[in-house]
Amino acid sequence: MAIQGDSLNGGQILANSLVRQGVNAAFGVPGESFLPLLNGLVDHPQFRFITCRQEGGAAYMAEAYAKLTGKPGVVMVTRGPGASNAMIGMHTAYQDSTPMVLLVGQVGTDMVEREAFQEIDYRRMFSECAKWVGSVDRVDRIDEFVSHAFHVAQAGRKGPVVLALPEDVLYMSGQENPVPPAHIVQPGLDRVEFSRALKEFSQAKNPLIIAGGGN
Repeated sequence: MAIQGDSLNGGQILANSLVRQGVNAAFGVPGESFLPLLNGLVDHPQFRFITCRQEGGAAYMAEAYAKLTGKPGVVMVTRGPGASNAMIGMHTAYQDSTPMVLLVGQVGTDMVEREAFQEIDYRRMFSECAKWVGSVDRVDRIDEFVSHAFHVAQAGRKGPVVLALPEDVLYMSGQENPVPPAHIVQPGLDRVEFSRALKEFSQAKNPLIIAGGGN
């Protein structure tokens, strides 16, 4: 068990950061690109990592989990084919305004844009089905990136976000920089527009209300 103030590797810091965000379950297919994260989760026996047969199923399970609990669904997949398989679940979450966080392995920072094994530009890949796509660039910023991911996933119109995890960053040692858990920010009610709509509604001959998911 790591002690506060100790030097930890990126995987341990990431695991601790997820727990601070209130995450106690994640879905995915284990992959070598994020092994330090899986090792870090060993220090949190209350955390459930549900191993799935395929990343598409993992993404669907996380999307359903988010719908049922109201908490962001977390998916962990390896780079390349793993991320590609999770795409359909991400698209579903985007269309349904479901909060999700996809953590996906990435090649080391020293191998970016060198056509390394299974390398994909995730910003381009998920640009049409994610609210935000980020990549951790330094071990001392892991807490910041995780907090931002959970904030964006839940703020305003909810939806999925993607956070890439360069393999070398997960193995690097550093200090934790804990940040407060992300809080939900929703737009306030425009009372002027509401009063105008209420007036129109009260004068309607055949009023009709279409109620959705609140997003």
